[in-house]
Amino acid sequence: MVKTSNDYLSDILKLNLKDSEFQWLKSVVAQISKAQSRKDLYMAYSLCTAKLQDESITDFGSRDFEWKDYLEIQKATTLEISRVFILSSVLEAGEGFLKPVQQLIQVADKTELETFLKYLVFLPEPKDFKFAAVEALRTNIATVFNAISQYNPYPSEYFTLSEWNQMYLKAAFMQQDLKRIVEIDKMANKDLARIISDYAHERWAASRDVDPMFWRPVSNFLEGDLIEDVERLFKSEVEREQKAATLVCFYSTSVEAKKLLDTYPTHLQNVEQGDITWKNL
Repeated sequence: MVKTSNDYLSDILKLNLKDSEFQWLKSVVAQISKAQSRKDLYMAYSLCTAKLQDESITDFGSRDFEWKDYLEIQKATTLEISRVFILSSVLEAGEGFLKPVQQLIQVADKTELETFLKYLVFLPEPKDFKFAAVEALRTNIATVFNAISQYNPYPSEYFTLSEWNQMYLKAAFMQQDLKRIVEIDKMANKDLARIISDYAHERWAASRDVDPMFWRPVSNFLEGDLIEDVERLFKSEVEREQKAATLVCFYSTSVEAKKLLDTYPTHLQNVEQGDITWKNL
């Protein structure tokens, strides 16, 4: 029998909760599923803070769990994963719980919403909750926005390119760590490259800096103004900008990019040797 994500979450909770806490969690999930009760779901969800201690998860169990590293990066806690386990369990129990879970998310407080967004991928049909992920792009609360944008595989799997572009630009505008956004190369697109150039020109006109990481998605779309933008980075007195320009051109197939590398080769050897990468820029 193939184990589901929910099975792995159960294993992790068993390893990290007190036995009495784990038994309570399993019993309420069984009760909700049997009774098909929306009221029981809401009650159990609200009781988590009283019934379970919120501790950092230290034992992630099975090595073959594909999301093990993600849980470690997100510094998952027992309370967070218990809540996700309840939602995932009842959704597996029947389609009748879809609307109640969606409504639960709509009335969630900030902390609950952050948990939900970080662990959307663990739910049986993550696409059913895209409305919450897209809504999170509009917030000015950094922790909520970061819950969907940082380390999270959900956007690259379920967002349209337009939605992903919006998220990337918002992350730059909010001065968040762009290195924490996953699948940047996979999601790179011509519209985003144009947006990046336009945004950079606005920043420069206002005598403001642009995070060198911001340029990562433009490699395959170097034309027009972008050629001049990258040359400006090469000519910068800021070494990180020079390195970013080198990385952009190194991963480009553009003839113009190769010409720029010939003209400004200062960091090329280190990029070729793997000493300079987007991860350590």
